[in-house]
Amino acid sequence: MGTALLTIKIMPDGVEADLEAIKESAKNAVEEGKGKNIKFDEEPVAFGLKAIKLFFDLDEAEPLDPIEESLNKLENVSSAQVIDMRRAIE
Repeated sequence: MGTALLTIKIMPDGVEADLEAIKESAKNAVEEGKGKNIKFDEEPVAFGLKAIKLFFDLDEAEPLDPIEESLNKLENVSSAQVIDMRRAIE
């Protein structure tokens, strides 16, 4: 099996949400799901609201659903969804 490169867009529930706390919780959720090489980026949405883009690698043998479910249950997160998934060329 190969490695999947994933991008997940995390939408906070408001402009007051602590993005750094969300990133730390998201990092822990991805590490528990055996994700590696975790990186973050922020993307302005509107009226001061910023989305978090989460990038990580995951072995294709590992399930993605538990990670996505954990991210959706995080405090101050409105939604988390996979926006890109590619197979890494090794």
